[in-house]
Amino acid sequence: MTDIAPTSSPKRPSPLVVLELLKPLTWFPPMWAFGCGIVSSGQSPAGRWPTVLAGVVLVGPLVCATSQAVNDWFDRHVDAINEPDRPIPSGRIPGRWGLVIAWIWTALSLAVASQLGPWACAATVFGLVLAWAYSAPPVRLKQNGWIGNSAVGLCYEGLPWLTAAAIMTNGAPDQRIVLAALLYSIGAHGIMTLNDFKSIEGDRKMHVASLPAQLGTHRAALLACVTMASAQAIVIALLFLWGQPVHAAIVIALLSGQFALMRRLLQSPRERAPWYNSTGVSLYVLGMLVTALALGRIAA
Repeated sequence: MTDIAPTSSPKRPSPLVVLELLKPLTWFPPMWAFGCGIVSSGQSPAGRWPTVLAGVVLVGPLVCATSQAVNDWFDRHVDAINEPDRPIPSGRIPGRWGLVIAWIWTALSLAVASQLGPWACAATVFGLVLAWAYSAPPVRLKQNGWIGNSAVGLCYEGLPWLTAAAIMTNGAPDQRIVLAALLYSIGAHGIMTLNDFKSIEGDRKMHVASLPAQLGTHRAALLACVTMASAQAIVIALLFLWGQPVHAAIVIALLSGQFALMRRLLQSPRERAPWYNSTGVSLYVLGMLVTALALGRIAA
């Protein structure tokens, strides 16, 4: 396929258009997860703020932004159908600049990670490999919603959480932290499924087997709800097992609120998926913080 770029496009993109490509709104989930990792470690960031801020920049404006540039470059033909106003299909990022930006941000991510210790560096390399494998052929994990959503959930929630815990403890995170981070990564599979509702037509036309395209809107939404709820139910059980009943009760309350919102979502999944992503998902990530606080209390 030929690159999508009008002949009248500028030779290089403006900084504002590059920022649009890197999608700052998507940086919040991994930055939030990084914060949860700090809290769960039980270590104070006092006296370590430069390292902490470097970590926040790494997981959000660098690694997550890299994944956005990579995805938009390799999805430019799908986006020309679903969202033609995006920077690459609209021609505001002309030629191969989208790919160049993706490589530059990959290099910057590795440079910063190399200064944060071996565990953070290893997690960053793994996350970047997944970011490229998710979108780029021949692997293109996103071709299968089951695998692709798992990769994104891990990159958005688990890896930033574990990276922060490793930075704060200067070593491998506690097993309870690893388990909590992985469970919230599994639950994020459902969040990614709901995010795919916006691109069903283009996915079907370009043979991208996202779960809404494979299963239909109702079954995909039901699967997303079950996935998110099941992961949190296991977290609740573990919090009781770890002697943190108050924190477990708070997560129960947050999950109960999600159940009420899920019921409304399932009445009209396609139309209400964006609404749920701004309401139910907010309760989900609050539960992450509550769980991190419990783990930090154990570690302290």
